[in-house]
Amino acid sequence: MTARTAGTGRSRGRPTGGTDARAKILASARTAFADRGYDGATIRAIAGAAGVDPALVHHYFGSKERLFVEVVQFPVAPADFLPDVLAEGPGQLGERIARTFLALGEDPSTRDALIAMVRSAVTSPASAAMLREFISRGPLSKIAATLDGPDARLRVELAMAQVVGVVLSRYVLRLEPLASADQEEVLAYLAPTLQRYLTP
Repeated sequence: MTARTAGTGRSRGRPTGGTDARAKILASARTAFADRGYDGATIRAIAGAAGVDPALVHHYFGSKERLFVEVVQFPVAPADFLPDVLAEGPGQLGERIARTFLALGEDPSTRDALIAMVRSAVTSPASAAMLREFISRGPLSKIAATLDGPDARLRVELAMAQVVGVVLSRYVLRLEPLASADQEEVLAYLAPTLQRYLTP
């Protein structure tokens, strides 16, 4: 009986391999992303190195983006928050970006992953390289494409540098009084600074 497939829309039953296959896929993906980068790594190659069918990768992770998110411990897939961040145009973009990342830091279900991602990026050159390529080709490019004026990409990167600095200081280093400041108070200072970069 294939009870786990009930309600999933899958008609081929339970995949073989279980958690062992999932672990092999993750190990293979870490190597592939580190060696070939986000663009160079393919689902087929990752599956082949793990000794599984590519369909099993899709079963466990859904897409290459979500597989990468799990490998680098990204707290949430960009596809889950970017549409909302970009939906209303550049007018309040700084506030929406700031609110998104502060929410990730305040939520116990995503805080640890956010902290782990930042720590990994600043201590491991390989992790930093993987994360840099993924963010550069995804979220940063998509945000920059919505902006008018010169140097849009540079302005987005400057805004994100502010966000990373706040995340590092508030959640990793826990510098006071920033660490214990009210979220809305931090937002009130951070959002206008981001907005000045994004819509000068």
